[in-house]
Amino acid sequence: MKGVSILILAAGNASRMGRVKQLLPYKNSTLLGNAIKSALQSKADTVYCVLGANSERIQNEIIEPQVTFIINKGWQSGLSSSIVRGITYLQRLKEEPKAVLVMLADQPNIDANYLNILIKLHEKNNEIVASVYNKTKGVPAIFPSTVFKSLLEIKGDKGAKLFLNNTSFTVLHLDMESTSVLKDIDTPEDYKALM
Repeated sequence: MKGVSILILAAGNASRMGRVKQLLPYKNSTLLGNAIKSALQSKADTVYCVLGANSERIQNEIIEPQVTFIINKGWQSGLSSSIVRGITYLQRLKEEPKAVLVMLADQPNIDANYLNILIKLHEKNNEIVASVYNKTKGVPAIFPSTVFKSLLEIKGDKGAKLFLNNTSFTVLHLDMESTSVLKDIDTPEDYKALM
């Protein structure tokens, strides 16, 4: 068994942004490029990225041999479908990872240091570890392989959040003093504020 694999979710069509959000310029790269860089700089063993809408265009612009792109043809059925697609892919590998860290492509303030804190907390306790903002657990979050089967049953756009806030699992959490670290970039206003 391998250690921790990172699964970057980047399959949406960014309807509120009105442009291909993954490719928006950010820090001499793009929003997705920045997420990939943070993932590769972390202590994780392998990095995967789930694409859906505009996948060909994104793959043409983001050339990163250390990242395996996974295509989610059912991306329109929500974020959960990308998690399910990613986990299914990882389970078919010769060596399934011990845990998967799920992160989003549109949280540009998440850096390698933050990801490493999550990984360290998971390695110490071998439990699910989630980020917390507004008293709600969410991603970035780490899921040990013992819950992969349950993860495959999530549905819709809030699947991971419902899963993480379900009392039937032990979920350790990392409270952030500043919510800006976990801020999603969803609208042109969000992007303007970021820049």
